[in-house]
Amino acid sequence: MSIRIQTEDFDLSAELNRLRSGHRDIGAVVSFVGTVRDVNDDDGILSMELEHYPGMTEAALEEIESRARQRWDILDSIVIHRVGVLKSADQIVLVAVASRHRGEAFRACEYMIDALKTQAPFWKKEQTAKGDVRWVKAKDSDESALKKW
Repeated sequence: MSIRIQTEDFDLSAELNRLRSGHRDIGAVVSFVGTVRDVNDDDGILSMELEHYPGMTEAALEEIESRARQRWDILDSIVIHRVGVLKSADQIVLVAVASRHRGEAFRACEYMIDALKTQAPFWKKEQTAKGDVRWVKAKDSDESALKKW
């Protein structure tokens, strides 16, 4: 398991290679990459600033990964979440899961991103094309997604 909070971008291929390294029993790797959208609530978005609480955020992500391991046969996983100011189309988050079987990897990956969206302490602030700065509110759809698990 690897959990990182960082300002710098990540290389998806390098991270997936790192995840697979040393594991000959991996039959599937499933990954999710979240990016900054250029529109939210019908407003153009120039940038998003992400903040976190060091230590607390990593602990929350470790707990999410631990719960996924209890439910599915995961061989390894990576969670990378960026903080700082990001522009439209920048990568924000990577969740990748390796397992012996694709079904386990798909379910675990989807659960982990659903849980991350609602349970990891990140705060997001958007700069709109109109010049407004606003905090991003939690979405009901994210809470609903987590309830299915």
